[in-house]
Amino acid sequence: MIHSMKLNPVPFALIKSGKKDVEMRLNDEKRRQVRVQDKIEFTNAQTNERLSVVVIARHEYPTFEGLYAAFDKMRLGYLSDEIASPNDMEKYYPKEEIAQYGVVGLEVKLL
Repeated sequence: MIHSMKLNPVPFALIKSGKKDVEMRLNDEKRRQVRVQDKIEFTNAQTNERLSVVVIARHEYPTFEGLYAAFDKMRLGYLSDEIASPNDMEKYYPKEEIAQYGVVGLEVKLL
């Protein structure tokens, strides 16, 4: 199956370069349909450029704290000199939705 997801320019570039290989999302109904070996077509939200990846693993957690604890921050899209905080994800997802759905780290490989 092929899934479509938008990405902001920075995480898009990091996945494209191979530096980021875990995409963090709310584990809502749409993301629960994503399975290992499925493909994701990411679209750069600014330029509409596209890239394709294959899902090699799913990592589900009740909160972003667990996801952040499980992976090196650079795999999640942070630079080596940046501070990685699970609270950063509240820019994208309300706390109520995180509590309702949990979160997922989609481990991906470029195609």
